[in-house]
Formats: sequence, C-alpha cells, structure tokens
Amino acid sequence: MSQPNASVKDKGKGMKVVLAEKPSVARDIASFLGAKSRHDGYYEGNGYQVTWAFGHLVTLKEPAEYDPALKKWSLATLPFVPKQFELKLVSNRGVRKQFSVIKRLFRSADELICATDAGREGELIFRYILLMTGCSGKPFKRLWLNSLTEDAIRSAFNKLRPGSDYDPLYAAARCRSESDWIVGLNATRNFTVRYGTGGILWSVGRVQTPVLAMIARRDDEIRSFKPEPFWELMTRYRQVIFKFRGNRFKKEEDAQTLLDKVKGQPFVIQKIETKKQKVQPPLLYDLTELQRDMNRRYGMSADDTLKAAQSLYENKAITYPRTDSRYLSNDMKDKIPEILQKLEAAKQAEISSLNLNALPFNTRIINNKKVSDHHAIIPTGKLPRTLPPPSQKIFDAVVTRLIAVFYPPCLKEITTVDGVSNEVPFRARGVRILDPGWTVLYPRKSKAEDSQKEDGNDADDQELPTFTSGESGPHDPFIKKGMTKPPKHFTENSLLGAMETAGKFVEDEQLKEALKEKGLGTPATRAAIIETLLKRRYIVRKKKTLTATDLGRYLVALVQDANLKSPELTGEWEAKLKEIEHDRLHPRQFMNEIVQFTNDLIRESDISTVDKSRFGDCPRCKHPVIEGGRGYGCSDWKKGCKFVLWKEYKGISLNAEQVRELIQRRILLRPVSLPNVGEMVLYLSDSGEVMDIPVPTPQQQKRNRTYAKRNGKKPRQSERKATSAESVGNCPICSQPVVEHEKWFSCNGCKFGVWKTIAGKRLRSNTVKTLLNKGKTSVLKGFKSKSGKPFEARLKLEGNQVRFDFAGK
Repeated sequence: MSQPNASVKDKGKGMKVVLAEKPSVARDIASFLGAKSRHDGYYEGNGYQVTWAFGHLVTLKEPAEYDPALKKWSLATLPFVPKQFELKLVSNRGVRKQFSVIKRLFRSADELICATDAGREGELIFRYILLMTGCSGKPFKRLWLNSLTEDAIRSAFNKLRPGSDYDPLYAAARCRSESDWIVGLNATRNFTVRYGTGGILWSVGRVQTPVLAMIARRDDEIRSFKPEPFWELMTRYRQVIFKFRGNRFKKEEDAQTLLDKVKGQPFVIQKIETKKQKVQPPLLYDLTELQRDMNRRYGMSADDTLKAAQSLYENKAITYPRTDSRYLSNDMKDKIPEILQKLEAAKQAEISSLNLNALPFNTRIINNKKVSDHHAIIPTGKLPRTLPPPSQKIFDAVVTRLIAVFYPPCLKEITTVDGVSNEVPFRARGVRILDPGWTVLYPRKSKAEDSQKEDGNDADDQELPTFTSGESGPHDPFIKKGMTKPPKHFTENSLLGAMETAGKFVEDEQLKEALKEKGLGTPATRAAIIETLLKRRYIVRKKKTLTATDLGRYLVALVQDANLKSPELTGEWEAKLKEIEHDRLHPRQFMNEIVQFTNDLIRESDISTVDKSRFGDCPRCKHPVIEGGRGYGCSDWKKGCKFVLWKEYKGISLNAEQVRELIQRRILLRPVSLPNVGEMVLYLSDSGEVMDIPVPTPQQQKRNRTYAKRNGKKPRQSERKATSAESVGNCPICSQPVVEHEKWFSCNGCKFGVWKTIAGKRLRSNTVKTLLNKGKTSVLKGFKSKSGKPFEARLKLEGNQVRFDFAGK
C-alpha cells in the first residue's frame, strides 16, 4: 500500500494517533497507512493508531449540571448564561466505552492527527474530545480530506498543517454551539413557562424559529388570499396568439370595450425583432443545490439526499458533500480529464462528445476565490457496482452535472412580433432552439435550466411562422378570463433556496452567491433544521409541500420579538460566524451580541401588557389605528392603506380590549368561542388579517414524543423537564401536576386552572398550593367587588371550580 511521501514512522518518533469522525473513515485511513492490526476501538500498525468517534461524543452540559436549582423551570432564573461553558460525554454506553479508548490513546501519543470531517462541525468534534481527554495542551496536525480515495488521502497526508492554523474555525464552531445553547435553552424555557398551557413545551431556536416563521408566514398569505378575477384581451392571427400589450383588465366591460374596437378590423404586423440568447450550463453542485435538485426532480427530502450523498462519499464515489462551493480550485484542472475518462464506461455517449485533452475550463468552473473549505461536489472517478435507487439518482446527477459544465451553451432564437388593430397594440413571442447544447443531457421535465422555476410558464414558447413587416389580414380577437393565484406552499426545494439567501427569493446565480454568506444555517445543517421542525410537529410534509401545523402557527404567533423570527438577523449572525472563521471578527464580540439579544428577548416577551390609551399601530404601514363605525382601520387610509380589523369576526363581536391586544400584541391568549367551531385563539398576521388557531393541547405534544420514540430518539433533557416547570400541586380532577404560567396555574392533563388574579387580588403560588392540598385557603384580604368595594373571603374548590367562601371568616 502506498504511503505519504514522508516516512510513516520517522526515526526517534513515537506513536501517532489519528482520530476520524466515523469508523468507516478510520478504516479507510488505517488501510492506507498500513495499520492493519484491529483492536477494540482502534487500528494499529506502521507507527500509527487510528481510532474514531461516533460523530459528537461530547456535548455542552445542561443547566442543572451547573446548579441543581435550575432543574426547576422558572422565569426568575432567566436568562442563564454560564460564566464558562462545561462539557460532558453524550449519555450512551457505547460512547463512554469508545471515549475511554480515545482518552488512553491520546494521553500516550507522541503526535495527534485530527482527521474528523473537514469543516466547522468536524473541528468542533475533535476539539471537544481533546478538551475532555485533558490533552488540550498537546499540539496536533490537521488532515484535510476532500474525498476518501487513496490519492486524496495521500495528498492530504502530504499537506498536513499545524492544528493551530484552524483555531479560527474552531472559534466559529464553538460560537455556533454556545450561541445555539444560549438562545435555544433560554427562549424555550421562557416561552414554555409563560405560555406552556397544560405542560406544552415550546421549543425555540436561533435558526429553527426563523425558518418556521417563514413557512407560517407563507401559509398565512395563502390562507388569507382572496382570488380576484381579471380579463385578458388576445387575438389569433395566422394561428399565433397575440396578447394585448397593456395591463390585464380588472373589469370585464373594459376588456369588452377594446374587443369591440378591434372586431372586424384588419390586423397589421408592425415590427419583427429577433435576437439570440445563450443559456450557460448550470454550475456544479454544492450540497444545497444538490438537495434542491433531488427534491425538485424526485421528491427526495433534504435529509435523505444528505444521507445518500454521505454514503457515496464514504464509498469513495463522490467528493465531500457538505460544501457550500459550486466551483473547483485551480489544482483540480489536471485531475478532471482523468476522472471523466474513468466514467466513460457509464456515460460513454455523453463523454465521447468532449475532447478530454482540451476541456473548455472557464471561471464558471475554476474559481479559487469561491472555494474555501471544499470545492464543489464531483465524482471521484470510481464507479460503484450496485447502489440503492436514491444513491443511484444522486450519483447519476453528480456525474451528469460534471459532464454538462463542459458542454456548449444552449443557443436560442427569440422572436418578438408587434401588431396592431385599430390602434390597439398586440405582441407575440416565440422561442426556437438553434443548438440544444448542454440541455441534451437533461430530459425536458427535469431540465436543470429551469432549476428555479417550479411552475414554469411556456405560454410564450410558441413556434412562429415567417412574418413580414406591413402585412395584414383578418384575425380572431377574444377575451380570456383568469383568476389571481396565491403564492405556492414551500417545498423543500424552495425552502432550501430561501434558507440559502435568508428569505430573499432570487434566481440570478451571481446574486445568490453574494447572499450565501448570510444564509440560514449552513449546507451541513439545513436538512437537520427541517427534520427538527418535523419532529417537533411544528411543520408537516404533504407530498412535496411543507406547511406549518397549528402548533407551529401558535408558536410563531406567541413570539413577539421580530428579531427571533427574522431570517435577516439570523443570516447576519451566520455571516459573522464566517468572519470569525476567517479570523476577521473576535468571538467575544459575537457572543456579547448573542447574550444581549437573549436578555432583550426575555425582557420583552411578556405579552400581557397592553397600552389602553391607544389601539396600536397599523401592521402594514405603522400609522396609528383609529375606530370607525364597523371596524378599526389605519389613520393613513386617505393615502391608500387598506388595513381594517372588523368588529365582527366569524359570528362573534370583538370588544375594544380584544382589539387593542390583537393590534398591539398580535395574539389573543384567552381563547374565544366561535359558533359551530369551538374554542380558538385569534392572532393578527403580518399582513393584518385576523386568523384563528385551535387551542393547543398536551396530546399534540405527546405525539411529538411518540414521533421521537419511533425514530429511536430520546427527548432532550430540556424537554423531559418541561412538565415539572413551577409545579404547585396536583389537579383535583385528574391528579396531574398543576403548573405555574404567566397569567394562571393550569393542569398538565386537563382543562382545570386557577387564574393568578381573582377579583383584583393577585394570588401567590403558596396560596394556590394550600388551595390544592387542603381544598381551601385561609381568609384572604384584598379582593374587590365589581363596584370597587374591598372584601375578604376564603377560596375553596368545588369540583373543577374555584369559589369564594364567606362562611366562618
């Protein structure tokens, strides 16, 4: 077996320990190094010991491991930010056993080599293990692998770099890990304690919540969309459809007026313009584009695509998949012809059209400035024997894309013909393919040229006969009625595109590249974010579409802090992590911003306070809202703002207090009873539409746990502790814990509850404990009657009701 150029075991040097991220990768590295002796948890030979992790072996400690008092969820302990984050092993017997092997090998090693995945998370895995083994003071070298072929491993060993060169990458990884912990843990506890009626856990995260908000916002737009009719004036001349060059008509009579004007009048061709258009081949794949393409063409989820691509990588068929680059570095030029030559057995017809000795490289393929950690995903040249169908589709796509970038552009001829009839202008457009170029590699349905167009409009792609300027003749004008359509629900394809550009929907490849730095999450984490939302049952997958569930909609409505739901802010944070990664921003500056954001979030998330002196600001233009006869509208209505909140909603009347809460806080926490529907929570969408959501139930949360069990996952410790938040006793009806929330004490298992304020008196938790334990309280002072007169009384339980007891005061 070939070895690195340097002697594998230099004279006078002791054992070198290599840590890989997975057993399969360790096996490949050990085979290359000649470490053929298999031991329990590692390979040994030729001066090397090669061991492995199982992904993340080490994680951050839970709050209760810093202070046992934090087992109890309480607003008084928030926000909680450790002065120094501490680590622990993942709770798993196999993890503990493997870690003990790693620890022993690390401590006795003369040299350490980090061979975890070459990226942010791989760096974090190694560094956390280094800290836990007590070997953080030991210098180490970094092995940076782009693929697992023998040549790639040899090249990487010949380019080993000091581990300290990757300190900024580790700093960015640690900031990501700790910031997610700070925001996620504090926000989850905050919203669960305040609004987790019946013991519901509200899981909130730095990245997952903005993604959920994007989905819920799109669903609201669809839900509130009101289709409007429109009419188009068209005419048929020489079997070609010409469209009226003006706007569509909102009134049928306006379209009819023009139709009457052109009926019986000749149609005259005025101008013919022809231009050629080049459509360049698509760029190579990065992970996000690969996931989008597989979802668009085959309905594969982002998670399934990532798993299959990772398997292809570990089987040496493709290069490292978790990349954000769609370009190759200059040093890859000489390797591409050899790769394509090896692939000819599978794609002989396609590759035979290329001159492998003179491939047309250009800046759309080779661009060092746009390759950071890893280049684009390409095949290695190895042809796998048999693959599962999903893996085969991905492998074929990656191979075809590499071939396509060297094919000529698709050349089109676009013809525009202007005509007129009785001074009414019309236009027709036609497209003719002169040279299909790279598009011959793609079936029409899945043509990569249409990668951003899930609902392409081919109405203008008609074949045109030869027209002559000045020619005229009879024509057949007509009116076509249509209806406006709502936006489409997100698919994983369109959601990944929105995550990549922080909610900005763009098709231009150059603009997309510019926005990449500020995306939501990273290519390596986006699939996991979507799966987390699915697991929490905040979203649901229906065929290709992703929609928010009632739980997800309710959570988005609860979150008052626009920044927590903002893709732009989260995108800015991701850009700052990139700056840290490139040693252009100090980690402490980023973490201080995260801590300040969390402080503000806790302070401002109480949605019980309402300004009674005003109705609030218009959700569309921010001008004050005023009361009218039938509703409440924007004071800037004269300038065109159409916001109105009607006093009647689905058979119920909204009072001024409810309207203030809806406009100012965007949600009515106290449910309303809608006729023939039942209890619903009302909220105000971003566009100012009143909408309703069924009251969340503990059963919906239980389904979350059922989902986790089916997938072999345990609830996080933070979830397991949710039901014990501020328990003040057991329910008199079902014996489940009664939990303290912002405005009431409520049962985890049924609808029993005690309001915190009764007849003007605020009840303390100790008072409610006495009520639940003894069935009644001592005599309490401070109550006020409806007329404002003070009185005193006991509180007592009667069935599921809390009543006053004036006897025996």
